[in-house]
Amino acid sequence: MFKYAITRKPGRSMVAGLSEAELGLPDYENALLQHQDYVNALKECGLSVTELDAVEEYPDSCFVEDVALMTPHCAILTNPGAESRRGEVGHIENAVRAHYDVVERIKSPGYVEAGDIMMVGDHYYIGLSERTNQEGARQMIAILEEYDMSGSVVEMSEMLHLKTGLGYLEDNNLVACGEFLTKPEFQKYNLIEIDQADSYSANSVWINGTVLVPKGFQNTVKSIEKLGYKVREVDVSEYQKLDGGLSCLSLRF
Repeated sequence: MFKYAITRKPGRSMVAGLSEAELGLPDYENALLQHQDYVNALKECGLSVTELDAVEEYPDSCFVEDVALMTPHCAILTNPGAESRRGEVGHIENAVRAHYDVVERIKSPGYVEAGDIMMVGDHYYIGLSERTNQEGARQMIAILEEYDMSGSVVEMSEMLHLKTGLGYLEDNNLVACGEFLTKPEFQKYNLIEIDQADSYSANSVWINGTVLVPKGFQNTVKSIEKLGYKVREVDVSEYQKLDGGLSCLSLRF
């Protein structure tokens, strides 16, 4: 069960954020409204939420998930593969240390963005992407093993981040799309296949028995509800324009 979450409000500079999507620029005022609803959804799931102020210097800084990994035994500050995001780590550190006595760190030439990391119990799957390299994954696994956890790498070629196409819902249920449907390491899970047209909704988030799902993907909602979960839809369409999803907008621990 999760108790806490850390979020950061988007800044007006978000229109200059990194994006491979071709969905246009985000509308800042609508992004603020969506972010508040997202925070409300976290609170509805029973989390105590720390809401950090915007950092205009870093357009992507509302996507706090990428800059830290919060485990039950330690926090790990990452080293983002996107050079323009590396300064975000220093802006999240105090909020992380407010909750953790033990804080580790990934160092160059290792690069990791935690959007490439999926937790399943005490095991962490680490996707090798344009943002997370082999050395970063090696350092991450070494740290995890220090605290009696484990990690393994996942080769990937289609997605920006591992969790762009995966969402672990606990109870052995795994939402997946694209290349992850046939990965050998995920065949032991009950795979809930997401159609390619609805791939954005694969980034759904389990929080204390409720699954947050991006608004507008009714096939995904129905598939998850069939498994017995309560679903809370959250409109994050402005963040989709920046390749960001539900998991990206918070640290949950």
